[in-house]
Amino acid sequence: MSVASVKLLIDGRFVESRSSEWRDVVNPATQATLARVPFATHEEVMGAVASAKKAFGPWRSTSIGTRARIFLKYQQLIRGHQKEIAALLTAEQGKTLADAEGDVFRGLEVVEHAANIGTLQMGEFANNVATGVDTFTLQQPLGVCAGITPFNFPAMIPLWMFPMAIACGNTFVLKPSEQDPMSTMRLVELALEAGIPPGVLNVVHGGAAAVDALCDHPDIKAVSFVGSTRVGTHVHRRASLAGKRVQCMMGAKNHAVVLSDAHREQTLNNLVGAAFGAAGQRCMAVSVAVLVGEAGAWIPDLVERAKKLTVGDGAAQGTDVGPLISAAARARVEQLIARGQEEGAKLELDGRRPALSEAVAHGHFVGPTIFSGVKPGSALYDEEIFGPVLCLMSAASLDEAISLINANPNGNGTALFTRSGAAARRFKEEVDVGQVGINVPIPVPVPLFSFTGSRGSKLGDLGPYGKQVVLFYTQTKTVTERWFDDATTTGGVNTTISLR
Repeated sequence: MSVASVKLLIDGRFVESRSSEWRDVVNPATQATLARVPFATHEEVMGAVASAKKAFGPWRSTSIGTRARIFLKYQQLIRGHQKEIAALLTAEQGKTLADAEGDVFRGLEVVEHAANIGTLQMGEFANNVATGVDTFTLQQPLGVCAGITPFNFPAMIPLWMFPMAIACGNTFVLKPSEQDPMSTMRLVELALEAGIPPGVLNVVHGGAAAVDALCDHPDIKAVSFVGSTRVGTHVHRRASLAGKRVQCMMGAKNHAVVLSDAHREQTLNNLVGAAFGAAGQRCMAVSVAVLVGEAGAWIPDLVERAKKLTVGDGAAQGTDVGPLISAAARARVEQLIARGQEEGAKLELDGRRPALSEAVAHGHFVGPTIFSGVKPGSALYDEEIFGPVLCLMSAASLDEAISLINANPNGNGTALFTRSGAAARRFKEEVDVGQVGINVPIPVPVPLFSFTGSRGSKLGDLGPYGKQVVLFYTQTKTVTERWFDDATTTGGVNTTISLR
């Protein structure tokens, strides 16, 4: 049985790639082949960039109101097709339908924010900074921008990127993950339906060669990336050397600190959800819980809650934990679990080879897994597992827990569970992590704010979405002006630097 091929988008047209290299898009639960995706040729990538460059002049001159209305329509279209997109996302990525709808919704929030570009892109003005002189700033688009997105959020993260870039007056070339591009492409179809003109948004597929081509191309002015630390470091270095602006959101090791005064039921439920939701394939997943003092006695209850989660096809009702994205991902997670045992951590709950229905018996599943007694320097702690594995550590005090977190090279997210305002205030002030939750396990901000991962989890000064991304996708031009009329006298030649 033949399967559909995923198209490229170049100059407003969905085109069949001429590539000789293709990859199957496979449902990670059932192993059904859903589509074939091409690795675009070098000429096709160049064509996408050329289309974006040609479209930039007319698009940057398009009024802010016109741009805003496109995104107002776009958010309506996404809302109307949210369940359809979520079903497609679950089929190709594996997460549960409820989580897939959340994936779409968090991206939709950024589209709604893009529709407010009229106020977000305003400059500054100062009247009469010197006699008869005014100064103001313009936030002008950069030109062609590019985005490289990961497999774990094929709706949300593309929607972090191209709507804000395009709303600011730029044109865009998107390279989605080759592992699950179908839901991304459905969102792209809706973007064109909303009125984005030909060439303003283009899409190419592929692997390392496509990434390098986007990093190197002289007509691309900015690159946004979300993915692994290994690839993100490469993208940042290569694109920076090519003179581009770059933002890279990368790997993480997110700690949740639990004080013994925390609300027990809510904390345990939050830890289980944040550790095992999306099979742990979130850069903001809680992968380490630091139990302080008497909270160490909560381990049995935590294990019991995790045991009750249902592992299976994300499309099936009642599923809590879906599959990992690929056989390679499952093998890596299982290898890290085995290393954890070899290195002396206590395996409290083993999720390898969970009980499955016959329909998904060959899927890429690992169930909730919990280790206690994990130590810094072990593979479990030092590597980003990116699977449903929760590492439990102990600390004698909040200060010891903060020191542990600050010694870790990553700084994406962290959380504290407590009823003490004093403890929360100290934690917020002293922990060296970009995004902090207080009784909130996954503190990803809404688009009124910006995603602010830090240290080893981020390269580049400005984060995606929110106010920071408007600065990333625009350049500031400062204008100082004075107007003379016939009655104005100049006062003679002024050879100083001052205005008067």
